[in-house]
Amino acid sequence: MHRILLIDDDEQLGAPLASYFQRFELDLVQALRPSTGLALLADGGFDAAILDVMLPEMDGFALCRSIRATSSLPIVMLTARGEVMDRVVGLELGADDYLPKPFEPRELVARLQTVLRRAKAAPQPDTANFLEFDGLRIDAARRSVSCLGRTVELTGTEFDLLHLLARQAGQVLSRDDILNQLRGHDAELYTRAVDIIVSRLRKKLEPLDAIKTLRNAGYTLALRRVGA
Repeated sequence: MHRILLIDDDEQLGAPLASYFQRFELDLVQALRPSTGLALLADGGFDAAILDVMLPEMDGFALCRSIRATSSLPIVMLTARGEVMDRVVGLELGADDYLPKPFEPRELVARLQTVLRRAKAAPQPDTANFLEFDGLRIDAARRSVSCLGRTVELTGTEFDLLHLLARQAGQVLSRDDILNQLRGHDAELYTRAVDIIVSRLRKKLEPLDAIKTLRNAGYTLALRRVGA
């Protein structure tokens, strides 16, 4: 059973949500304060975290930044009123997905199941080998990446986007194509999310100029494949 940490100061939310999550073999633990949540995460044993934006001590964005400093744990942000800026900031800080409040519990479960699949999915047989390019090496089985000889820490979403581009290196993928493949279903398209994730990847892969933008078309991995 997957263990999920909810960090939200709404005392009325945790118990009914935990009861609902049990139907899907998800064990939900609630922390009312960020400091408590960070202590629980430090002890380990969680498979994903849900962060509210409006929190005491520090807001959800600062909390997300703190978690991302040491962990690639899947994170879903709960954003007030679905504000676009909340979504942008959360994704820029490394959140894997977002859901506006108020939300339907079933949709939250679906989002969690998606990010958990990304984090734990075994590669398909035809993608199980290394993908190696000039300066870039992707190990699909271990979900690890090295750039110019150094290990690069990626979130689950960042890895999946890079792996998607690498499997189709040289081809141009539109933002909508990328979103649909990453989410695995026709979710509400939010094309800025792809731009944000690509921007994070570019920074992490510097100085390698790996991902090219084709205006009004999309993105492509523009590296020569070793052995090709």
